[in-house]
Amino acid sequence: MSARGTFVVIAACIVATAMAPQAGVMAQPGASDFPEAEALKRILQLGPWPVAARNDPSNRVSGNADAVAFGAALFIDTRLSGSQRIACATCHRPDRAFTDGRDRGVGAARGDRNTLTLLDVAGQRWYGWDGANDSLWSQSLRPIVDSREMNGDLARLAALVRSDAALRQHYVRTFGSAPGTRDDRIAVDSAKAIAAYVETLRSTRTAFDDYRDALARGDVSTASRYPTAARRGLALFVGKGRCDLCHSGPRFSNGEFHDVGVPFFAERTRVDSGRYDGIRRLQASPYNLLGAFNDDPARSTATSTRHVSLAHRNYGEFRVPSLRNVARTAPYMHDGSLATLRHVIRHYSDLDEDRLHADGESILRPLRLSDVDIDDLVAFLETLTSAGPP
Repeated sequence: MSARGTFVVIAACIVATAMAPQAGVMAQPGASDFPEAEALKRILQLGPWPVAARNDPSNRVSGNADAVAFGAALFIDTRLSGSQRIACATCHRPDRAFTDGRDRGVGAARGDRNTLTLLDVAGQRWYGWDGANDSLWSQSLRPIVDSREMNGDLARLAALVRSDAALRQHYVRTFGSAPGTRDDRIAVDSAKAIAAYVETLRSTRTAFDDYRDALARGDVSTASRYPTAARRGLALFVGKGRCDLCHSGPRFSNGEFHDVGVPFFAERTRVDSGRYDGIRRLQASPYNLLGAFNDDPARSTATSTRHVSLAHRNYGEFRVPSLRNVARTAPYMHDGSLATLRHVIRHYSDLDEDRLHADGESILRPLRLSDVDIDDLVAFLETLTSAGPP
């Protein structure tokens, strides 16, 4: 038998063992729906991790050490806000996987949406729950000037960089010249420095990654250390649950937008239209990748922005978040309405299909999970938590 054939046989045996009923444990419903080879294929597509870091062509200081230092200083500076009391780090706390632990963000006013983690955001196509920004630097600028969040403005930010000796020195080291007279240019440059810093916020490997890689190399001994309940949960994740159709790839997200049946009313007084309004704001923004602030001369980074179009089905769609470190980022969903992972899984188990609009997700259906199923899925999701700090 060839070496490749040996690998397939060994790895398939490991998956079969992981999915087999354990002594004294009821067989997992749906665990045998996929042939071992198909389950193995789907599991291997969830890695490897970490993915290679790449600089952002639209940001000329991406990957620049001086820019990272400048961005780190701005990230914790409360003077960027109108109240002088709110910094980026106020809502993106390292001890909470760069979220804030609240149902919805609290800045200058109570926000409508849950605070997304900043871990592993580098290299995404769209940013925010609605994808209203197409680069990490434009997303970094948005909360600074948003009246509901930091409530700052371009002139205040530019004046701070010009007048503060330490920030001015950071700017000169990063961009090679003193800040000029254009407030918008200084503000965007500052946002690009923040983006350069945020790009460095990367999660470390998890127990799942060790298991996945053991399967890939046919390492039975290492694979056997993965918790039994987590194996059953993984079998559901790639099997009956079909969770990996949206939570796909090494990031556990396809980066796109879906209606998952969560109500999109905000404070019962207005509707949060999600991706629909996000596309409109993206197209109107002077900071999108089609605009003058994109440092990529070829505009190759702007392909998605150029071709995105508004459609009725985008109403009530929100971006699929990564599941990496999901056990540390409660509460969940775009409005923070689900307090625990069990609540999230129960939502999909008892999904009300009538909540999906007419152009909703045909792949979604109630999963009708048992309590044991839910426990197993939670056990699996908990293994997506990094062992160490980012």
